[in-house]
Amino acid sequence: MKALYFPRKDEVVAGDLPDPVAGEGEVVIAVRASGICHTDIDVMRANYGPSAFPVVPGHEYAGEVIEVGPGVVGLSIGDRVVVDPNIECGTCRACKRGWAHLCEHLGAYGVTVNGGFSEKSVVRASAVHLIGEMSYAMAALAEPMGCALNGFSPVADRLIDRALVIGAGPMGLLLGLALKVRGVAEVIMCDTDSARLDFARSHGLEALLAGTKGMTELRHGCDFAADATGSAAVAATLVDCVASGGAALFFGVCQQSARIEISPFDIFRRQLTLLGTHSLNHNIPTALETLRAIGPRVEGLITHRLPLEEVAATMAGHKPAGSLKIQWEA
Repeated sequence: MKALYFPRKDEVVAGDLPDPVAGEGEVVIAVRASGICHTDIDVMRANYGPSAFPVVPGHEYAGEVIEVGPGVVGLSIGDRVVVDPNIECGTCRACKRGWAHLCEHLGAYGVTVNGGFSEKSVVRASAVHLIGEMSYAMAALAEPMGCALNGFSPVADRLIDRALVIGAGPMGLLLGLALKVRGVAEVIMCDTDSARLDFARSHGLEALLAGTKGMTELRHGCDFAADATGSAAVAATLVDCVASGGAALFFGVCQQSARIEISPFDIFRRQLTLLGTHSLNHNIPTALETLRAIGPRVEGLITHRLPLEEVAATMAGHKPAGSLKIQWEA
């Protein structure tokens, strides 16, 4: 089968690999759509958890079941499915608390075992979810949407009238759209890219150009504010955007060595909540519901649909100009 894989650190190859075979409790999926995430680049650079070379990347993917292994019930050949990539141990302290995404031995399809940038992928039957008639491209957005939903889940029951998301890339936009679906009256997207802000406006979100007066006027003005840039300099400004009693979410992935300055007195006096977020926690069904609520127009996030060879070039550092979400579609 054709596949994209990392043979070793800092190398990406598009070539041929043996077809996978379904074992006990597994299915083989013919991959129809697989999205690029920055995590894939981190995996290639050995910056994300334990190295697992050689490995096929891709943890945002959907496809059709073409083989069902022994012991599998509830799935049939021809089923249209999306993959929940996380693989937890089930026995550590976090797993016992229901925090699979915080597993002490967390693995994932496309990270520690072969994932979705191949014509076929073998996965545990328990890791797939039926998508009905949803397009494969839209279903492949379920994993990043699951991450967005997990991001604000600790404050989902709070009263949030105004939310700010700094960074209108794919993840920031999915977070903004999820907040809107959840009933937040005013969701403001802030970015330096006017085209991305136009996209936000077209989906009913407010838009604010970074560095303008409007940003200054938001000081202490948002019930919820999230950094989706991964820039430490931006993350350092986040707390100042939050109203008293509000919450700040560090959603973007900053460098491990990055540090910012925060005033403990400010956190105390204004009773602020600071949140971090990592991955998704087996919430693909809710992510699919959220995508359906947004509707097919969410596919507008997918600006480039590339063959495997061009996906390899993108991961090697040749990202198309003006891109948001990039997918390989078979």
